[in-house]
Amino acid sequence: MNTIGLFMFDHDLRVLDNPALSMLAKNVDRLICVYIQKPQSDFSKRFSQTHPSAAQIGYLQQTLSELAANLQSLNQSLRIEQGDVATVISRYIKQHGITHVGRTVHAGFNEQQQWRYLKTTFPAVDFSAHSGSSLFLLADLPFKLADLPATFSPCRKRLEQLDIPQPFAAVSHLPPSPITAEYLPQRPAPAAFNRYYAGGETSGQTYLAHYFASPAPAVYKETRNALMGDDFSTKLSGFLAHGALSPRQIMAALQQYEYIHGANESTYWIYVELLWREYFYWYARKHQQRLFSAGGVMQKSLMTCFYPSRFKQWCHGSTPYPLVNALMHELNETGWMSNRGRQIVASCLVNELKLDWRYGAAYFEQRLIDYDVASNWGNWQYLAGVGPDPQGGRHFDIKKQTGLYDPQRAFITHWWGDKDCQPIDHTDMVDWPVGGQWP
Repeated sequence: MNTIGLFMFDHDLRVLDNPALSMLAKNVDRLICVYIQKPQSDFSKRFSQTHPSAAQIGYLQQTLSELAANLQSLNQSLRIEQGDVATVISRYIKQHGITHVGRTVHAGFNEQQQWRYLKTTFPAVDFSAHSGSSLFLLADLPFKLADLPATFSPCRKRLEQLDIPQPFAAVSHLPPSPITAEYLPQRPAPAAFNRYYAGGETSGQTYLAHYFASPAPAVYKETRNALMGDDFSTKLSGFLAHGALSPRQIMAALQQYEYIHGANESTYWIYVELLWREYFYWYARKHQQRLFSAGGVMQKSLMTCFYPSRFKQWCHGSTPYPLVNALMHELNETGWMSNRGRQIVASCLVNELKLDWRYGAAYFEQRLIDYDVASNWGNWQYLAGVGPDPQGGRHFDIKKQTGLYDPQRAFITHWWGDKDCQPIDHTDMVDWPVGGQWP
């Protein structure tokens, strides 16, 4: 019997260490590789009040371009579709006689719902999903998913006792496509790429080698809270979020570095950061739609209101706080922001501006090149005090943060944080000046 497989690329845009792709390829005679650009959800539109940024789109374009090139080297091609996932996959199943569908397990609630719908709608098709975006398998966890610790520290202590699996064997062959008239995506023009950050599997492998050939890992713990500079952050999050690199590939590179140069507190802290990502992955798998509720997994009752002018100031970087403005300018232009910066601007939105944290999380969703549903929404819950923070939320003193991390105001100057500082509530919801402030 001629078996035809369909692989759904999503947050695993790589050929190496892709267990789901490797396993599907072994079980089919023909293979179609598809990436679906999903429409923005109504939920995202409601809370983000914006669309994907040019920086985010450019980063994704380069990632897809490199994936297409790597598939082509294996005599395959990447078909890029737009639309609802369930609708597109249903059409492929019917048009091409698909017998097997494979994908990497996704932590997102909507993605899980779509997968369940497809399995129910097409019972004769073999659906297989394998872990590829987490360090550990569900069966490897030292607890049941329902018993995931409520906070990170006890989870970390138990995960650290596990052996970390090595990356999956490299794919050396993929079955040919059954579609004779292949659609080979044109590589986007360089101008469409994110000019600050290069995305994709090939770029990721190059950057991974660069980072672990530098002295940066040995001092990561001391530099990780900086706002700018060379190699102060690992800057691996974009590759991880799109799956151009897997967490196991990064751990293998880290272990090799420690073998050659020795381990210290900083190299251990890189591992801790990966465990934070791991925690939020399972956190999203456990809590599902509660990841997006106002009260979070704690189901707290929050006293917030939507102030349109305040949210607009935060998004555009025109708050009374120069450091917050500079950070938002960086985000809007590049699609990236330091970890310390994300905590500062999130604290500002929640505590100074008194806005529903979901507006900030949704805005990040449309701006970050390293947007990951679990890490993004989990971290926002953490800071807003409705998630896994044992302290019940974080409030950062912006003046103190400026003195600690930008004492010479170099970052503020570079990203023109002083340019358009406006008092809070200087306009009403339709941008009319209030309090007698006229142009």
